[in-house]
Amino acid sequence: MIETSSVIEKVVLAGLITQQQDERQAREYLDELEFLADTAGATVLKKFMQRIDRPHPVTFVGQGKLQEIAEYVKVSEADTVIFDDELTPTQLRNIERALECKVIDRTNLILDIFARRAQTAHAKTQVELAQYQYLLPRLTRMWTHLERQRGGIGMRGPGETQIETDRRIILDKIAKLKEQLKKIDKQKATQRQNRGKMIRVALVGYTNVGKSTIMNMLSKSEVFAENKLFATLDTTVRKVVVENLPFLLADTVGFIRKLPHDLVESFKSTLDEVRESDILVHVVDISHPGFEEQVEVVQRTLKEIDAADKPVVYLFNKIDAFTYVEKDDDDLTPSTKENMSLEDWKNSWMGKNNSPSLFISARYKTNVESFKSFLYDEVKKLHVQRFPFNDFLFEIPGTEEDEEW
Repeated sequence: MIETSSVIEKVVLAGLITQQQDERQAREYLDELEFLADTAGATVLKKFMQRIDRPHPVTFVGQGKLQEIAEYVKVSEADTVIFDDELTPTQLRNIERALECKVIDRTNLILDIFARRAQTAHAKTQVELAQYQYLLPRLTRMWTHLERQRGGIGMRGPGETQIETDRRIILDKIAKLKEQLKKIDKQKATQRQNRGKMIRVALVGYTNVGKSTIMNMLSKSEVFAENKLFATLDTTVRKVVVENLPFLLADTVGFIRKLPHDLVESFKSTLDEVRESDILVHVVDISHPGFEEQVEVVQRTLKEIDAADKPVVYLFNKIDAFTYVEKDDDDLTPSTKENMSLEDWKNSWMGKNNSPSLFISARYKTNVESFKSFLYDEVKKLHVQRFPFNDFLFEIPGTEEDEEW
């Protein structure tokens, strides 16, 4: 796997307000980028934001903003500047020249976090594949130190030769990693077949919404849970028994906005646990101000991995952290999302979705028994369909395994 630094870096963040991304969204994305940087072990010094119609094709931000960032980087002695969108090789090269420091983008940061968090051989292989696929078109930037000062005849030196050599090396590595993943995927498929026909439930959702906490609560296991993005990378499968009814419960990695395409492609095969589930429990952080957009991100990702047709239960978590601004009785201005109470959200989601909606606090066990009862009823319906002549008061061989996402 490509090595990642363990040194705490001082970083600066940069994002854009564009026609496709208003100021509220831009600030929320930068806040999330700060959370990502914190997860990677960096210290954020300052955030820069610019209003522009679309990203500049050469420098991403405008020349004036780029100069402003360069001056701050020099004064603050920042190590790295992180941009909240994927940068092209040309943009990376030009920005690095202007800032004279390391420059990475959101994709690179997420790949770095995955590389740090990957524990199993499968996860490490998938992350390494995504890293090399991201690196391949950016090799020219890696070899700028070999460029000659002047172009023209006789000036095409070892830089180009080295780039072509490295490109072949990386293409060979990518091919080998893909072969390794094919072998591992066959092993995982065999494992899933060996579990028999037990009903499968998968927890899905945005990163850091509390899926692992819910998994621990239902399965009485110790799946790692932390207030960090991508605390869980490996899909964990446990046998759960509610009353007298056993089923399999899978905890999957959280999704996120602007998830790198190469990462989705590399990990797509291991999301079979989601695709083969009978019920999806879509966990949502109701306390997050942008939770509706997070729901849309998860829905789009499920569609991308061909799992959008599964029965879905919306489980709104963290009601203990939910807050809203109550309007005065004489306030005639239209209500906004910030003015909606928890009861308003319940009525709204139950009204506009055909899927069931439940509201809990996994941390304080609020409404958890209602959730268990509902899950029991849903699993029982499927169980009776699958085993019409069987009484499900029996022992099914348990399963307890961790699989890489």
